Amino acid sequence: MTIEPGKHLHAVAKGPAFPAPLAPYAARADESRGRLVAEPESALRTAFQRDRDRVIHAVAFRRLKHKTQVFISHEGDHYRTRLTHSLEVAQVARTIARALKLDEDLAECLALAHDLGHPPFGHTGEDVLKECMAPFDGFDHNAQTLRILTKLERRHAKFDGLNLTWETLEGVVKHNGPLTGDLARKQTPLPAAIVEYAEAHDLWLHTFPSLEAQAAAVADDIAYNNHDVDDGLRAGLFGFEEARGLPLIGEALRRAEERYKGATREILIAEAVSDLIGAMVEDVLAETARRLEIISPQHADAVRTAPRAMCGFSAAMESDLAGLRAFLHENMYRHYQVNRARSRAKRIVKSLFDLFFSEPETLPPEWRSRYEGVGEARRARAVCDYIAGMTDRYAMREYRRLFGNEGLE
Repeated sequence: MTIEPGKHLHAVAKGPAFPAPLAPYAARADESRGRLVAEPESALRTAFQRDRDRVIHAVAFRRLKHKTQVFISHEGDHYRTRLTHSLEVAQVARTIARALKLDEDLAECLALAHDLGHPPFGHTGEDVLKECMAPFDGFDHNAQTLRILTKLERRHAKFDGLNLTWETLEGVVKHNGPLTGDLARKQTPLPAAIVEYAEAHDLWLHTFPSLEAQAAAVADDIAYNNHDVDDGLRAGLFGFEEARGLPLIGEALRRAEERYKGATREILIAEAVSDLIGAMVEDVLAETARRLEIISPQHADAVRTAPRAMCGFSAAMESDLAGLRAFLHENMYRHYQVNRARSRAKRIVKSLFDLFFSEPETLPPEWRSRYEGVGEARRARAVCDYIAGMTDRYAMREYRRLFGNEGLE
């Protein structure tokens, strides 16, 4: 079949013009504050597109496929992993960014990178590493993400890390808000990795991040609350009747049952979750528009120096979300089946750390040679970096190689 020039095989419905003009408060790739190590610009990609592509090609990003959200990765093929969660966050972040006329590529990049520093076994692994590293500057998954992006990824000849733009690193470090000053949530010592990097590359730790970073942070909230409900229902950690009585998801389930009478339980769950994600996104867009109207920012830095975050949920949605989070915490994250998996995970991570720290000759050569002969703090950080980079299944394999199946039955 011959297709005439200018003709298409299938008609495509006309959508909005793309790319849309950016709002005055959006981050602009051509105005980026640049990279720590200067590089020639790409002829084909903006600076933020290039950042996103480097994250996608990173080894740490591929490892997210086998890192836990709530369930240990071998417990089922259909539960979320860090990778699928990151992709869902990226989708929601792009939707919010597009509606607000922000730079979608920066928002997507931050969504894809935000969980790179998580160790195996979700928050359980992080809790154990915090305990093990308490005498040695501690452990924080955001700081570990920064270490990965600026030190531990080794794919380039001229620099360690990925040499990402200031805006991407700022968004990764501050996606939950300012780290220092009056607006900081916690007046605690900053992780050493953040302090060390900021001395060379000032990330304005006292301000809010870009609106793209704020959108990615809210997208994270939307994604994990909804997929935890989805996974919890499908895993049987709580029942349909319980879910019907919950804020937000209960209303969505009732709407789905009214619209799709006779639909299967799985379809009703999927429709309710989709409905709720849409409702939460609409709430964020309305609330963000309201906040932006108050200060009318004319530059990205006006968002950074605003007296509060510009992107967020309404007070009513926050109240409903608090009720949903409380239910999930008690009935899902503390479910006895999850607690049993957490117990095994604690044993694995603690045993690996103790062995590698006390007997560094058991570390793989590339890790041992990098830190051989240095002090305890550097050795502890090497062990921590090695374990934090593990997937769930690799950590379990290492444990079995060193300790057998003891404690895993």
